[in-house]
Amino acid sequence: MTPRGVLTTSPQEHAVFVANLLSAPAHSYNPVMPSRRKEHSRTDRRLTEKRNPASKKLSRMSALEIVRLMNREDRKVAVAVARELPAIARAVDAIVAALRRGGRLMYVGAGSSGRLGILDAAECAPTFGTPPKMVQALIAGGRRAITTAVEGAEDSVSNAKRDLQTRRLSPNDVVVGITASGTTPYVVAALAYARKRGAMTVAITANRRTPLARLAKILIAPNVGPEALTGSTRLKAGTSQKMVLNMLSTAAMVRLGHAYSNLMIDAVLTNQKLAGRALRILADASGKSMSAAEHALRQSGHNMRTALMMLKLGLDATAARKQLSAAKGDLREALAD
Repeated sequence: MTPRGVLTTSPQEHAVFVANLLSAPAHSYNPVMPSRRKEHSRTDRRLTEKRNPASKKLSRMSALEIVRLMNREDRKVAVAVARELPAIARAVDAIVAALRRGGRLMYVGAGSSGRLGILDAAECAPTFGTPPKMVQALIAGGRRAITTAVEGAEDSVSNAKRDLQTRRLSPNDVVVGITASGTTPYVVAALAYARKRGAMTVAITANRRTPLARLAKILIAPNVGPEALTGSTRLKAGTSQKMVLNMLSTAAMVRLGHAYSNLMIDAVLTNQKLAGRALRILADASGKSMSAAEHALRQSGHNMRTALMMLKLGLDATAARKQLSAAKGDLREALAD
């Protein structure tokens, strides 16, 4: 039996699907999507486009009534994400395997979904001390789309392929497509190209039966229900995407050894707040005083891993680095912890 969240179709079906998609015009929906006439009809199968019965009087509500309603709706998000935990865990394992063999984690999205991917990718390097290119994000419309809506960008199929080609996508990479609707042409085309290149494909969407789902090896689809403001997927759908992205990057980096216990042992110390946090981390992890932690951190060249080795094993910086190197950077192994 195929686990929930892992999709399978025949190689022949995928070959036809991907070929049709990648040959579509630059600014059109791909052939497997609904026609524009159907898309603009009164009904839409996508859950994210349906009206929420609980909010039909939204424009007549007071401020307190609106925020109470939204708070009630938001409570459903964590429950919906919880149902997807097995699929999320499988995606984490796939990301860890890819990064261990030198691959990259690449988020692809448009609009609000794309901005959430950029936010998560941007936080990985300072939080976990990883190379900037290890976790990347692409947004339809490029840099300008981070702060401004770029007209028609999400409809571009050719730009998705071009953007991934520019990043030299390889079979070692993982591509995570983020789109609430599951039909955004830019994101669907990106996953189609990634699948064709042999990369692992993951989808994060609020709609399960969509073109994106057909292309994803691992599907993560929290059913958050219709939005309080119809179609505004920056609300519950966006919140669920942020929660899933938090899990993917954090769990993957912890599994890769970028944490000691629940402490950020590889955080980049770029300001006074983070320098103070580093001292507290070292003092907590070693049981030593703050002054001892400060001395070790200074002697280590502000490398928290080396400083912790010094504090816990009574080594000088040179010996600590040598022992850590012998363990290939594995802090627990180096500490025999």
